[in-house]
Amino acid sequence: MAQRHGRRTFITSSHWGAMEVDVDGDRLTAARPFARDPNPSKIAHILPDAVHHSSRVARPAIRRAWLDRRDRSGRGEGDYVDLPWDEALDIAAQEIDRVCTTHGNDAIFGGSYGWASAGRFHHAQSQVHRFLNAIGGYVKSFGSYSTGCAQSIMPHVFGIPFLKYTYDSQDSWQTILDHTETLVMFGGINPKNSQVSMGGITEHETEDWFDRFAAKGMQRINIGPQRSDAPEGCAWMPCRPGSDTALMLALAFVLEEEGRTDHAFLAQYTTGFERFRPYLMGEVDGQPKSPEWAVALCGVAAAEIRTLARRMSTTRTLITVAWSLQRGEHGEQPYWMSAVLAAMLGQIGLPGGGVGYGYGAIGTIGKSMRGPRGATLPQGDNAIKTVIPVARISDMLLHPGEDYDFNGKREPYPDIRLVYWAGGNPFHHHQDLNRLHQAWQQPETIIVNEPWWTATAQRADIVFPATTPYEREDIGRSDLDEYLYHMPQLIPPVGDARDDYAIFVGLAERLGATETFTEGRSAQGWLEHLYGELETSAQGLGLELPSFDALKDQNWVKLPVAQKEAPPSFLNRFRADPVGRPLATPSGKIEIFSETIDSFGYADCPGHPVWLPPSEWPGAATAAAPLHLVSPQPGDKLHSQFESALADQAGARPEQLILHPDDAVPRGIETGMLVKVFNARGVCRARAMISEDITPGVVALPTGAWYGKPGALIDPNGNPNVLTKDVGTSRLGQGCSAHTALVEVTKID
Repeated sequence: MAQRHGRRTFITSSHWGAMEVDVDGDRLTAARPFARDPNPSKIAHILPDAVHHSSRVARPAIRRAWLDRRDRSGRGEGDYVDLPWDEALDIAAQEIDRVCTTHGNDAIFGGSYGWASAGRFHHAQSQVHRFLNAIGGYVKSFGSYSTGCAQSIMPHVFGIPFLKYTYDSQDSWQTILDHTETLVMFGGINPKNSQVSMGGITEHETEDWFDRFAAKGMQRINIGPQRSDAPEGCAWMPCRPGSDTALMLALAFVLEEEGRTDHAFLAQYTTGFERFRPYLMGEVDGQPKSPEWAVALCGVAAAEIRTLARRMSTTRTLITVAWSLQRGEHGEQPYWMSAVLAAMLGQIGLPGGGVGYGYGAIGTIGKSMRGPRGATLPQGDNAIKTVIPVARISDMLLHPGEDYDFNGKREPYPDIRLVYWAGGNPFHHHQDLNRLHQAWQQPETIIVNEPWWTATAQRADIVFPATTPYEREDIGRSDLDEYLYHMPQLIPPVGDARDDYAIFVGLAERLGATETFTEGRSAQGWLEHLYGELETSAQGLGLELPSFDALKDQNWVKLPVAQKEAPPSFLNRFRADPVGRPLATPSGKIEIFSETIDSFGYADCPGHPVWLPPSEWPGAATAAAPLHLVSPQPGDKLHSQFESALADQAGARPEQLILHPDDAVPRGIETGMLVKVFNARGVCRARAMISEDITPGVVALPTGAWYGKPGALIDPNGNPNVLTKDVGTSRLGQGCSAHTALVEVTKID
């Protein structure tokens, strides 16, 4: 543990990068970006205020109504009773045992979202899942809100797990610089979003690479509703939200109409184009998917579409697709169609060509390196095989036993009696939070490990105060970062907080699962064990890491693992030898038409990409809800972390809403005014920011503001998820539809 007397400075890691943190006794006093970061995140500065904020959970707390009479109604209201640790752990263990004994472990849902700590051991998602597996298992979730839809659709197209494609098989920034002539960015590539990455990224380089692209003369085209979704200097093609598939189809139409399609590539490396082409050319439905057809849908002029298609066919072109495009109704379609468009160009598998996903969404995408793997806490085996799509939590809680479709399977939702959540705040990232609040009343018990009184903690029955990463020792390491950190315990736990591991050890002891959960190791023992795994992996690569004790003394070390050129990807190898290196799809090729998906019989995701209008988008605007809402990631924090401290700053809340002058002027709205944003699902406050860098008819409200109290007529802080729609992307993907939302905006007098 750090010395408790005197002033000291430490380096520690986080999901947004390394930081220099000043410590004075038991308090953090200042935090600054690591000096080696060329473009550091600004998130670090708020760290001391957040760690010592009055919103910290000080002691184990149990909701009085639940403690007195096991009342599950009224979550989010009423008061809590503070209890000693032993008593609170006893009560929680007894309740977990009751549910397991009476209803079985398939009545427990284990929720987490993995962003609580960049440390390898104190990773809340791994901790809670390991504990639940140690006591017999739990219902788990598939995918993430960021990529759940893509994780379902893209393995059907390329035959590889989507995240493996994203992190292990895409071109590096260096490869793009060396080979790409035209970079077509659907949804942009936003440096704001790339400031964070799972496990951390030390040197933020996205903006620097774009400077190099510009110096080379690369054409960079940002397609989307906001100019700010790509670095300055990129050409902007404003495009209505939800219409990207229509634009991609129109580009493909031009390629086919003008004889620019690479049919030799399609014949050798793909299957199903002959099933797709009649739809594209209008032979199936009488509607050619021409640029003239697309104009009314996407708002891009037909001449611009034709010019872009011709450039893409005559230059080395990389199509990139932001994660945000699959977070909407029919989000499968732009992802699948982007692959089809790239295949028609014939550049998949060529350096600097083809299609890539998520550049700019996470800071490590685009880095090329082969470093040591390991230092990951094993979660154990889950005896319960029930899995739900991650974004279908409200549906699960509201409709137990009801059948639903997901990626070719039809199964009933489980009957969840107990929810255990650690390391996340679903009342930040889920859609239609008022509906989630109602669903949250259904389980018999909700237990949360949480450092702050978030909206999720305020709706739990048992709340255990958890430490932040700055109150415990850990190892900081990302598989796609050159740096390795010892993350020292900077201060003692605030209040009565305990590490997640200590909390779960206490519960495991009471439930007879100590050995299974701990394997006889203390937290220090696990750190040494995990570091040993990392050393072994490094030795296999010819690298020698400092000993764990030496790393503690050094605080951090930079590993010689970065590569300028990425090794050949599975698509490079497939292009070189399609017979000897087939894809893991049923055909062994890129699937433009999927017999598998077609066999599911889903009207909302047929056997090849199609244009399917969302239920809410500019093409369906009404007088009551005429504006399309997009809800991007915040720039001042990671998801909703540190929000309590940020909200204390003068003028910081409610959150800022960006709207075009064409929409602001008729409503009498000026920059700085308080406005009401609303639809049939909810109402929130925001502060107006007028800008011409957003498409008319579209407004943008970042996520991350804490959801307010139940029963409030208006969410005071500006959380867009009181407005978003809680429906699956389709029966295939069942991802979240955050960007399918129409709203109205009026000024508040």
